[in-house]
Amino acid sequence: MSSTIRPATPTDSDAIATTLAKAFHDDPVKLYLLGGKVVPQEKVKPFFATFQKIQLPHGHVYTTPNYEAAAIWAPPDHWKIPFTTVMKNTPTFLKLYGLRLIPNLGVLSMMEKSHGEVEFPHYYLEIIGTDPAHQGKGFGAALMQPMVDRSDDEGVGMYLESSKESNVAFYGRFGFEVRDVLRLKNGPDMRTMWRKPR
Repeated sequence: MSSTIRPATPTDSDAIATTLAKAFHDDPVKLYLLGGKVVPQEKVKPFFATFQKIQLPHGHVYTTPNYEAAAIWAPPDHWKIPFTTVMKNTPTFLKLYGLRLIPNLGVLSMMEKSHGEVEFPHYYLEIIGTDPAHQGKGFGAALMQPMVDRSDDEGVGMYLESSKESNVAFYGRFGFEVRDVLRLKNGPDMRTMWRKPR
């Protein structure tokens, strides 16, 4: 199935944002950032569209033929979101998070601090998700495998944060290991995971 994975283009943005909004409807960290509320899909979509816009120029946003699943990667040395980019997209984030934006930036800072301790060049899996209607059909694995192969070919590592403990085993199949646990104040744990190239 991995042969059907293709790089996304700007014209795919809305469909991919819809898929990811559906995929993250029950994500514990996303719900924590939203104050525990399930937010309408249309209100969440701009968040995922923004991250696509940031990474599309690097060529590492991927999707399946009918948008069953999608992934957004950052290439080595491009994982940290510049402050200017955060400021530029503040209206989008404010519309989604409201007054929670300030404490949520603190969560981002905590994630970046932990991530910054990784000195080895690596690909960073920012976001991956499968439409719930298509979960369990292998789309997530199909999105992962080409990047795992590329990482090995280039001799660089891979890094991600798992917002669900249940996903740790899935990533473990590809060689990821838990590196650290970020404990969100009065919220869920987030596991950072690392994979050495082979």
